[in-house]
Amino acid sequence: MTTTFIRHELKAFWRARNTGKSIAVHIVIGLMLLYLLACALAVGFFMDVVLKKIFHQETPVVAFCGILLMYYLFDLLSRMQLQELPTLRVQPYLQLPIKRNTLVRYLSFASLVSAFNLWPFILFIPFILKVIAVNFGGLTAAAFILSIFGLTVFNNYLALYVKRIASLNGWIFLAASVTLVLVGMGDFKWHLYSIRNFSYLFFGNVILHPVLAVLPLLLAAVIFYLNFYSLKQNLYLEEMVKHKTLRKSTTEFPLLNRFGIIGDLVANEIKLALRNKRPRSALIMSSFFLFYGLIFYTNPRMGELARIFVGMFMTGIFIINYGQFMYGWQATHFDGLMVSKVTFTDFLKAKYLLFTTVSTAAFLLTLPYVYFGWHVVVIQSVMYLWNIGVNTTVVLFFANRNGKRIDLSKGAAFNWEGVGITQLLLGLPLLALPYAFFMPLKYFGYPNLGFAVLATLGLIGLLTRSYWIKVLAADFEKRKYKVTEGFRNK
Repeated sequence: MTTTFIRHELKAFWRARNTGKSIAVHIVIGLMLLYLLACALAVGFFMDVVLKKIFHQETPVVAFCGILLMYYLFDLLSRMQLQELPTLRVQPYLQLPIKRNTLVRYLSFASLVSAFNLWPFILFIPFILKVIAVNFGGLTAAAFILSIFGLTVFNNYLALYVKRIASLNGWIFLAASVTLVLVGMGDFKWHLYSIRNFSYLFFGNVILHPVLAVLPLLLAAVIFYLNFYSLKQNLYLEEMVKHKTLRKSTTEFPLLNRFGIIGDLVANEIKLALRNKRPRSALIMSSFFLFYGLIFYTNPRMGELARIFVGMFMTGIFIINYGQFMYGWQATHFDGLMVSKVTFTDFLKAKYLLFTTVSTAAFLLTLPYVYFGWHVVVIQSVMYLWNIGVNTTVVLFFANRNGKRIDLSKGAAFNWEGVGITQLLLGLPLLALPYAFFMPLKYFGYPNLGFAVLATLGLIGLLTRSYWIKVLAADFEKRKYKVTEGFRNK
């Protein structure tokens, strides 16, 4: 049955309407992967030399044992962000008389076909064969290879398991990602413990007792079964629903009811972002930028220009990251919006309300950065006003010129769907405009006046929002047929 699934997927690929474009994209991605794999192979072959230069007081074997666990922690975080779930490939077979175990087994093993599972072998096996096998024998080298295999499979299925349960509750994914970040900071930032010591504690003992290589294999088997069982239980939509309690949906937002039709539009957009892969990825990535201050504010040499950049990104990254693909998120039902009773003015007001709400939440969450000084909060407040007063209008202006369709079910990793010249041009005013007003005043020795100008312009944009909504609505009327035609092209 597995060969049948593979044969059908190949036919579906070759018979798709945009096969030519897909082949071109896959060729580009394939060439990039080959280049990266070649670089990884070169690093693996010369890893003993690299480790000697980095860790002067340790032998290459000791240093190698110490970095393995650190690699797999970073690998797990990367997988949670980039690795795709192979869940949609066999949906047409769910209504056919095919055993569940067959479907789930195919989905489980299909996930192993990933570049993430190649990196550790290409990176580490040359060193194992070149150094460990020569100095400690073939049995120890085989134990290291089995350990790497077990940890790679463990990371593969753990990342998939977290992403699957996160599809029911998005906070789970965020909590897991934050936990990994805090684990790393506990070592590199706060020095509470040493991941390298834990890594050497295990892999150093593998040299003495190769039988310990069984432990990663057992971990891989356990997480494989857990992932297999979870996927089997939630294979059908109604089975996912019946596990939920009969309470009011957590995606209902009573506070938005007071805004009437505009509040309903905002609530629907929030649901869209939480329930679909690509917009949810944009939302989650935006939340990670809230930790940007821990990187920049801890650097005493960071100047005002860098603080403007950080303040703008932390309080407005959702506007930039999510807004750059506006209105492509609604591409599948945009024609329906155009013929509904919802006016485009209300549609724009909903976008403004969405951006303002999320940006305000981000601003409140970044207030603890007052620990680094009141000037930090002042700059963040200035950039918050700039984001909701100026950047929202700039983003919606370029949205009127974006006719690129987006498939919401696809993830964001290696996905250029919806990306065009509009996104490239949008980055220029978003990044350059605040500096265009601030830099001249700073040059003449009035940086505080520069911040006051930015805050004033943001406040003016906020107070004159109704005027800009009318301008944007009139601008869209001139372009709506071209935009809607672009959304219809699959």
